[in-house]
Amino acid sequence: MASTEHLPEIRTGLFIDGEAREADDALQVADPADNTSVVGYAAAADAKQAGDAVAAAARAFPAWAARTPQERAELLIAALAPLEAGRAAIAEVLTRENGKIRMESYIDSIVFEHRFRLAAALAGELGGVTRLAAPPYRTEISYLPLGVVTIIVPFNWPLAILAASLPQALLAGNTVVVKPPPTAPLATVRTVEQVARALPPGVLNVVTGRDAEIGGPLIQDERVRKVCFTGSVAGGRCVMAMAAESLTRVALELGGNDPAIVCADADLGPEAMRRLFSGVFDSTGQICMAAKRVYVHRSRYDELVEGLSSLLETTRLGHGLDEGVTMGPLHSARQLEYVQGLVAEALDLGAEVRMFGGPAEGADLSRGNFLRPSLVLSPPDRARIVVEEQFGPTVPILSFDDEDDAVARAGDTWSGLCSSVWTADLDHAAALASRLRTGYTFVNAHGAGHLDERAPFGGFDQSGMGREMGIEGIREFMDTHSVGFPA
Repeated sequence: MASTEHLPEIRTGLFIDGEAREADDALQVADPADNTSVVGYAAAADAKQAGDAVAAAARAFPAWAARTPQERAELLIAALAPLEAGRAAIAEVLTRENGKIRMESYIDSIVFEHRFRLAAALAGELGGVTRLAAPPYRTEISYLPLGVVTIIVPFNWPLAILAASLPQALLAGNTVVVKPPPTAPLATVRTVEQVARALPPGVLNVVTGRDAEIGGPLIQDERVRKVCFTGSVAGGRCVMAMAAESLTRVALELGGNDPAIVCADADLGPEAMRRLFSGVFDSTGQICMAAKRVYVHRSRYDELVEGLSSLLETTRLGHGLDEGVTMGPLHSARQLEYVQGLVAEALDLGAEVRMFGGPAEGADLSRGNFLRPSLVLSPPDRARIVVEEQFGPTVPILSFDDEDDAVARAGDTWSGLCSSVWTADLDHAAALASRLRTGYTFVNAHGAGHLDERAPFGGFDQSGMGREMGIEGIREFMDTHSVGFPA
């Protein structure tokens, strides 16, 4: 691994009510490529400072909500202006704290801006009024913003995921407090602060800190009208339980054990294999909508395994900033241990495990959270690697003979975020997709790079509740207001 000792330590503070603020304590952020290099320090707010951010957002809400959607959209687009000049620097920081390769960090920042622009383009759809003609009453139905919104961001794609709810909440007329991930907060703080400085004070605030210290004020304060959380199922349960104390609405995106069904007539040529490979292994497999189980018709099983194997053999592990690296480390040592355990159990249960890739030139894989990518062939359906979301660079490949069996096995899960269907017959793809209880089904592709971001996104069952993006994602931050007039 190339030395990163020459890179500066990053320090970030809080941004509350239009002002940068310090804290008495700090979160130390380590580089997951070696677990010893300090990337920087983020301010660790206390409960009072978290409450100050909520109070600032509450004060700013009436004036922000009083603006037209078009006025808010113009301000949001103007606030993006500083981002382009600093994008390379933000990507470097994000790779150092997160672990993913530089290109993915750069894309993370680009998607942040792209989703702002998509949301702003919907401003014209927000001010409409539905009129119900008399008799018995003449009634007008409009939408109003909720108030203060707290958005809690995960580590894996913090900027892109934040932008699936932040611009929508702001465009709808709400004010926001953002809580970045404590293990990778630096790039998110810098990005959000740049945007916040261009908006009226209090409209957008960012607070970093430990969950135990600031979680309560950011979730349970009665001025908080909605909490958006992206993370684990266990984390979602905790947020929902806390929000119940103040009857605060929640939107949860909790990942998924996403199936891909590869039919007998699927195109498994080089381009299709690249799409499937990306859908499984991008970001070291740490993407909520990644394919976590691949069900393939028995007649195509060997061909699919060979296609993925040829791509995996070229994987080169190392620090995400180094040339030639195609896969970085897992974000945490705990996740590394978890994924290793899933693979080991599958091996004990009789599955074949094929490991691939190796270190990039000069890379030292002995100290970081590195794990060679793998295929787990024909594990039993009861294996944890089939039942649980691995969130790492490994995937079970399972065969089927009958599509009804494949659909039933794919649907036998706790989750319902995404799925994919691979077939040359698009009508058949639509029919199969209609039987999959997931929020989004890809056809002949899988993963974030193939998501239509104009459409609503979210999951069924324990994958969460609520929708992000599209007009539906904006309406999530509004409520109906009906006014009835005598006939």
